[in-house]
Amino acid sequence: MKADVLLGLQWGDEGKGKIVDVLTSQYDIIARFQGGPNAGHTLEFDGIKHVLHTIPSGIFHPGVVNLIGNGVVIDPVIFEREINDIKALGIPMSELLISKKAHLILPTHKLLDAASEKAKGKEKIGSTLKGIGPTYMDKTGRNGLRVGDISAVDFKERYEKLKQKHIQLLNFYDFEYELEELETAWFASLATLKNFEHIESEHYIHNALKENKKILAEGAQGALLDIDFGSYPFVTSSNTITAGACTGLGIAPNKIGDVFGIFKAYCTRVGSGPFPSELFDEVGAILAKIGNEFGATTGRPRRCGWIDIPALKYAININGVTQLMMMKADVLSGIDTIKVCTHYELNGEQIDYLPFEDNEGLTPVYKELEGWEMDLMQLENLADAPKAVHDYIAWLEEVLETPIKIVSVGPDRKQTLFR
Repeated sequence: MKADVLLGLQWGDEGKGKIVDVLTSQYDIIARFQGGPNAGHTLEFDGIKHVLHTIPSGIFHPGVVNLIGNGVVIDPVIFEREINDIKALGIPMSELLISKKAHLILPTHKLLDAASEKAKGKEKIGSTLKGIGPTYMDKTGRNGLRVGDISAVDFKERYEKLKQKHIQLLNFYDFEYELEELETAWFASLATLKNFEHIESEHYIHNALKENKKILAEGAQGALLDIDFGSYPFVTSSNTITAGACTGLGIAPNKIGDVFGIFKAYCTRVGSGPFPSELFDEVGAILAKIGNEFGATTGRPRRCGWIDIPALKYAININGVTQLMMMKADVLSGIDTIKVCTHYELNGEQIDYLPFEDNEGLTPVYKELEGWEMDLMQLENLADAPKAVHDYIAWLEEVLETPIKIVSVGPDRKQTLFR
């Protein structure tokens, strides 16, 4: 048996959580493999919206195991809040396991995040200020604390040692902060983290594959925010691509099965960074309003634009995507002419790839396709959609050379149409 991977192909916020929730019934294990509470995976069913930040999106399906893998970074305070929110709803929660090797986000990591972002001024990256970057820095710097360390007799001493290192950096930034209240909440929240089983997750995954268990690896953020292959430096601090499932869960490359790539029928981006097809006109405002384009984690408005084919093909290639899933097709309803960016112009030349440079001079070249008027949110069968919808899907499949298997026409579980 091989593990399937589901990830975003744009700059995040593509709707990964919804599709994981929809597909969970087909799997035995749902495993998050990277990122932290900078993720906001929104699920909607029975008229209730749920936003998950750390917990895998299969958590509402009893009988399915959910695993937080070693590649994830965990803020115990946010984790406790998520658990309490789920319990308050009275919805049965499926089994949740946590890798001993997952790193912990300390209160001082969040302070360092804020200090670093403030110091950048106008050149700020657009961090969620959740302490993600500083935590991954300590991980690669071999200074971090992990979930498995919580039970160590000298855990408090290790914590204090790392905290003092962080305080020296905060003093360097000349950053004012209050730590006592944050620390009190952090240590109190460790009790909730201890209530869940901490495991050697790579061994658990290996044994599950041997037993022919079906595994879906769930990514966070998007491929274009990958630390190596995204629009650096305006990226996240982990590998968001398929390869991240290997390092974030301990899955060998030859054990990767299908790769599901999620993309919006248009494009959005939160925070700073290049966005060649961004719209600053009335259409951009319409997409933002109808699509309710606000970050699930920060609440920040998302920048909106037309779909970007060179960027999407790039993401498909580096991830080895085998199936595509198009989200928010309903948002394009009522737009007479839909544009798609097919190429870029750079220094008077036409190119069809994402260049290395952070190009302010990159100009999108568009193709126009016919729009549709019909409200797609009430569709129960894609066959009943207007011809223009089918033409749009067919054109995308041809140019992307990858089949589109799911079309989402609303936020609810039921508003998911299979092809």
